[in-house]
Amino acid sequence: MQDWNNYRISILKQIADYAALAPDTMSGLSAMDAGTSKIGKLDAKVHELIALAVAVTTRCDGCIAVHAKKASELGVSREEIAEALSVAITLNAGAALTYSARVLEAVDNLPKR
Repeated sequence: MQDWNNYRISILKQIADYAALAPDTMSGLSAMDAGTSKIGKLDAKVHELIALAVAVTTRCDGCIAVHAKKASELGVSREEIAEALSVAITLNAGAALTYSARVLEAVDNLPKR
């Protein structure tokens, strides 16, 4: 299993190194993050649940490491996380279903032999 605490420390250091090389990119990312929080319609717990679900769908270990810690600090329960992840699982299955239909369409559109 992953050592998530050491991984989070390592990835955040690597991100800081990247930020030194590309400060404008990091500034833009920070502005997006701050802007999202300012909308104010969803609370911080919901933001972290969404972040964890998206982390699963985008397969981002760094996101998992960072947002799992943030969610825990906000008091998000394992049950709440499991529910959010269930939505991610369902969406991934839905995407596979949609792309399966695309495969059949591609096959159906092949020139007839």
